[in-house]
Amino acid sequence: MNYKDKLDEILMKVQKPSCYVGGELNSVVKQKEEVDFRFAFCFPDTYEIGMSHLGMKILYSLLNKNPHIWCERVFAPAADMEEQMRRHGILLYGLESLEPIRDCDMIGFTMQYELSYTNVLNMLDLAGVPVLAKDRHGLAPLVVAGGPCVCNPEPLVDFVDLFMPGEGEEVLPEICALFREYKRLGKSKEEYLRAVAQIEGVYVPSLYDVEYHEDGTVKAINAREGAPNPVKKRIIRDLDKVFYPEEFVVPFSEIVHDRAMVEVLRGCIRGCRFCQAGFIYRPFREKSHDTLNRDSRSLCDSTGYDEVSLTSLSTSDYSEIEPLLDKLLSWSEEEKVNLSLPSLRIDNFSEELIEKISRVKKSGLTFAPEAGTQRLRDVINKNIDEKEIFDSCRLAFAAGYTSVKLYFMMGLPTETMEDIGGIIDLAQRIVGEYHRVPNRPAGKAVHVSVSVAVFVPKPFTPFEFEPQDTREQVEKKVRYLLDQNNSRKISVKYHDFDTSFLEAVLARGDRRLSPVVYRAWKKGCHFDSWQEHFHFDRWMEAMEECGLDPAFYANRARPYEEVAPWSHLDYFIDKSFLVRENKLAHQAATTPHCRERCAGCGASKLRGGVCFEKTEDVV
Repeated sequence: MNYKDKLDEILMKVQKPSCYVGGELNSVVKQKEEVDFRFAFCFPDTYEIGMSHLGMKILYSLLNKNPHIWCERVFAPAADMEEQMRRHGILLYGLESLEPIRDCDMIGFTMQYELSYTNVLNMLDLAGVPVLAKDRHGLAPLVVAGGPCVCNPEPLVDFVDLFMPGEGEEVLPEICALFREYKRLGKSKEEYLRAVAQIEGVYVPSLYDVEYHEDGTVKAINAREGAPNPVKKRIIRDLDKVFYPEEFVVPFSEIVHDRAMVEVLRGCIRGCRFCQAGFIYRPFREKSHDTLNRDSRSLCDSTGYDEVSLTSLSTSDYSEIEPLLDKLLSWSEEEKVNLSLPSLRIDNFSEELIEKISRVKKSGLTFAPEAGTQRLRDVINKNIDEKEIFDSCRLAFAAGYTSVKLYFMMGLPTETMEDIGGIIDLAQRIVGEYHRVPNRPAGKAVHVSVSVAVFVPKPFTPFEFEPQDTREQVEKKVRYLLDQNNSRKISVKYHDFDTSFLEAVLARGDRRLSPVVYRAWKKGCHFDSWQEHFHFDRWMEAMEECGLDPAFYANRARPYEEVAPWSHLDYFIDKSFLVRENKLAHQAATTPHCRERCAGCGASKLRGGVCFEKTEDVV
């Protein structure tokens, strides 16, 4: 059924109707009779957030390059739209065809954040698709998922047929091609899952059995029917050769990141011990500045955007950053195109770099010291010192900046109240640096914004063994933090404990949490990352009804020898390396970054990237 007529009736009753109609510039509409495979690409959050996600833009364009495949975009409708859809019997549909996605061959989710898990269930239910994988018997629709959260997909195994750990540009077309073949041959879902599990970078959870000890910890994870153990992630070895879109879909309404985005690099050389992305995206790989300049120009031409964002985990670690900016500025200034450089590092923030970015756009600068004292920055292996922090701020102030945002974490391993007080002390000293700059902006006051998140231990990091702070510990530290600030020039914001606690539970959870996710959704939980929709009490009720203690997952220190729920997935980060780094953290000892010395994390097995140039230095 085409829902156009029904949509005409309800769209005037919702706040943002442009999010639900499709038809945007550069969207891909095909004739369904001319394709033999339809893929519903689902982002489990609203249009404004999902349309900002670069991975979705890449894979949407990649799949639609194949004349036999039609990939459509699907987003979670906001509460007002969901209410209208359920009232009028409108099933969740793709924006390109305006037809129900339950008629697609494959429904794919990109899992960016643990608190979007219930949105997956809600979207399947809105689509008229059975939420539980065991209740979906035919080959189609097959439910698949990728993204950073699938480095531990166990809390979702009851709902998803297969996961794709790692990067998707190669593996996703492969699983689609195999599906097309098995569909043509009339094969069953079970036959397809056994076959697709042999593709590197595919995890089929139904082919694995988990045994537990009496204390609730994992005893063993056993593969069946020839499934691989471990399952290796997929990576793209040469970023200059990988597909990148020449055009993006241009939204009708404003989205969170409403600009052209070019991916500068993947991975990270730094080794911050809390940062999951810095480890699961290894090895470090860059694109050439010629490729990036070409991509930036073509995207501006095809979309009309007047801003280009150079995206990565650490853009200023790009080895050709200044030649790249020279090339971009050679045309962007004349064409009034702004350049945005998120993810700048304090320790390589140079006068030349700030001069180039200031020529186009001047806004507030953001840095992430993460910890308030040098001792704790060494514990987390941030590898920056106070001199570098103050030097960077002085450069910014001298260049005319008056606003600095600082990101910190609370509850880091070995943290003391002295470290908490150091957050405000650092902010106050930065204010002082502003007033010592002789050529600071005249007549303008400085403002330092401090944002403090609660530390969440994540898989495949050296801190995966660490407990999260309890509510009582966090509340005590928040009170102390606020009491230390007596300056109007410093504002302090801190994250909600309940959402961070649930994130920790789901991040390090096992597959016994799948029934918890299901019960929480049945109690009305979805959009859990949105404060106005979050119901912590319902989640705790679901945990209790399933006989599970959330503190077991979030607040418990894990011995090195414990089998992790994700131990059957291989992200090329050796556990011995994580143990070694954890021990160094407790000694407040740092590890040099990859360009200085290979730390032996395990990514050298892949043979490529900067961290393989000095393999003789592996410790």
